[in-house]
Amino acid sequence: MMSSFHLTYSLKRRLGLGLIVPAVLSGAIAFPSQLQNAQAQTAGDSRALTVRSDVQEANSKTGVVTARGNVQMYYPARQIQATATQAQYFSRERRIELRGNVYVLQQGNSLRGENITYLIDEGRFVATPKTNRQVESVYLVSDPSSP
Repeated sequence: MMSSFHLTYSLKRRLGLGLIVPAVLSGAIAFPSQLQNAQAQTAGDSRALTVRSDVQEANSKTGVVTARGNVQMYYPARQIQATATQAQYFSRERRIELRGNVYVLQQGNSLRGENITYLIDEGRFVATPKTNRQVESVYLVSDPSSP
């Protein structure tokens, strides 16, 4: 009988998940209608990026991980939480694209838009709205003169 570790390892290997850099993902196998979880192997790793969604797929040839349906993203190293309809992590370009009613929260500041791209190396968000709409940002601004 095959152990669950070996089965999980062989499934990840077959899907090419072990080739994704820098975050080696586990449990990111496409099973529709089940909550999927892609999480860095070491939960205490400050580089861990956790993505939860209805479906997740990984392509080892392109280095792209796609999460669809009720996407929740957590990136504690940058204090980022986000929700969207779809998220794609482009490992080679080090970029995350969030699509569909996106909401991002970082250190109390928030950003809403139809599409938001996070450029990991630059620590920069680029937001675009639906046609004839706007994006919205809410920033916490300290006021030294207020009591």
